[in-house]
Amino acid sequence: MIARIPSFLKKALLATALVSAGHVYAADSVGIVVYNAQHEGLTKAWVEGFTEETGIPVTLRNGDDTEMGNQIVQEGASSPADVFLTENSPAMVLVDNAGLFAPVDKATLEQVDPAYRPAHGKWVGIAARSTVFVYNPSKLTEAQLPKSIMDLADPAWKGRWAASPGGADFQAIVAAILQQKGETATLDWLKAMKTNFTAYRGNSSVLKAVNAGQIDSGVIYHYYYYVDQNKTGENSKNTALHYFKHKDPGAFVSISGGGVLASSKHQEQAQAFLKYITGKDGQAVLRDGKSFEYAVGKDAQSNPKLVPLQQLDAPSVDASKLDSKKAVELMTQAGLL
Repeated sequence: MIARIPSFLKKALLATALVSAGHVYAADSVGIVVYNAQHEGLTKAWVEGFTEETGIPVTLRNGDDTEMGNQIVQEGASSPADVFLTENSPAMVLVDNAGLFAPVDKATLEQVDPAYRPAHGKWVGIAARSTVFVYNPSKLTEAQLPKSIMDLADPAWKGRWAASPGGADFQAIVAAILQQKGETATLDWLKAMKTNFTAYRGNSSVLKAVNAGQIDSGVIYHYYYYVDQNKTGENSKNTALHYFKHKDPGAFVSISGGGVLASSKHQEQAQAFLKYITGKDGQAVLRDGKSFEYAVGKDAQSNPKLVPLQQLDAPSVDASKLDSKKAVELMTQAGLL
């Protein structure tokens, strides 16, 4: 356990030794390095809260899911990273399959709802986001909305929907479809997608295009809409969200993950960081902040503006088995990448 550090010691921490939980740590051995593929603002809030509580400094190295996951695999046991955080779980699976994670402390695992962490305990959920269908009500009525994400393969949807296939967000959605529907059905859907959809770079661009009436609809994650609404709403005022529910692949809830590298020389501090962000104070950042991602801690509350997780009727997906490599292969085969 990392004890709370009195405020008068925090400034001295960087230059002196820290006494914590019965141990003495040299100042240059206390800080941890986090490879961060989560949103920078959200992780920065977590880091500030953690350092305020423990006095332990954190160095962030920011990038995207695929980039940072591949970097950790390439670095192997020589990686300077102590902790890896992602937006989507396939990058966690990539590092996990390379055998590079240490088991997460049991007390930390027990803070998170079992639905949002793999059973093997090598990494843990830290937040979540829901797949949604964003549409322009002047282009589509509620009666015209697809009942399933799989319906978007129908020729009737040609030229009527958009997505950002090059990003880790959409690739995680494809990995979930693959797990639920199998390789053949997923490839068939992706080939139809190639014919029907319009590609944009980034979910924000999809949202803006739907809002501007350039395209009728799109597949994104929910928080892009809520973040924009919380600002000026200028890129979402002409849009609405449709939740597929009914355990449809389009109701997939993607888990953002956190793990401690087995090669970390600061195991206790790294484990303490994961415990903090999955605990009461860390999850409160999701409730009170402006990231609009879902809290996954037991009894933790998400931002009240969001549709409650329990009402999304999401499909059961084993996050530890999402095959991003195969998803990318199929997307490439279908001509989407």
